[in-house]
Amino acid sequence: MSPELEQSFDEFVAGRYAALRRTGYLLCGDWHLAEDLVQITLVKLYARWPRLREPESAAGYARTTLVRNYIDTRRLRRSHEVAAPELPDSPASGPAGASADPERRLALLAALAQVTPAYRAALVLRFWEDQTIEATAAVLRQSTGTVKSNTSRGLAQLRAILGDSLHEIAAD
Repeated sequence: MSPELEQSFDEFVAGRYAALRRTGYLLCGDWHLAEDLVQITLVKLYARWPRLREPESAAGYARTTLVRNYIDTRRLRRSHEVAAPELPDSPASGPAGASADPERRLALLAALAQVTPAYRAALVLRFWEDQTIEATAAVLRQSTGTVKSNTSRGLAQLRAILGDSLHEIAAD
């Protein structure tokens, strides 16, 4: 790879690593696995970097690759993983107001970790990454109807998992 391409890749990684890692964590609920997912994603992106027609689309390609890597690892490890009883410390970065109520945030993250992986991917892309239905469908290689359905079912799972606990936390 030419020095110019190397430099542009390095700049991309420096600018997007934290966001990719955060998305990885939201998908899998484990910072170490999230780092592994990001590393796999960056290796794949590095191999494709010289062939990218539009360098501005690298963020979307990286996000798509990250989500697909996550889904692939869940297929392979589904029966071997055990949910951790506690969430690890999380960085302060995130959407505006995300850390305003840490108890609510931790309850939501714990519930999100229990949602089916396909539904979780749709929820993270739609609500955390603020992607449109069409963009989420493109990343997941699904129809818009499937994304809507998975989002609705994922929200229903979240509500069932959380029950009244989110209202209790909000009342405190």
